[in-house]
Amino acid sequence: MQDAPISILEQFSQLKDPRVDRTKRHNLAEVIAIAICTVICGANG
Repeated sequence: MQDAPISILEQFSQLKDPRVDRTKRHNLAEVIAIAICTVICGANG
């Protein structure tokens, strides 16, 4: 039996966030997931 695929958020949730705590408005894994999705959709910048 195969394991369930890992979601993008689960994949990046273990990354250490180098940002200063007071400047964090969004979860790092969510920011990375959004960036990946925009590149897949063809965003240029």
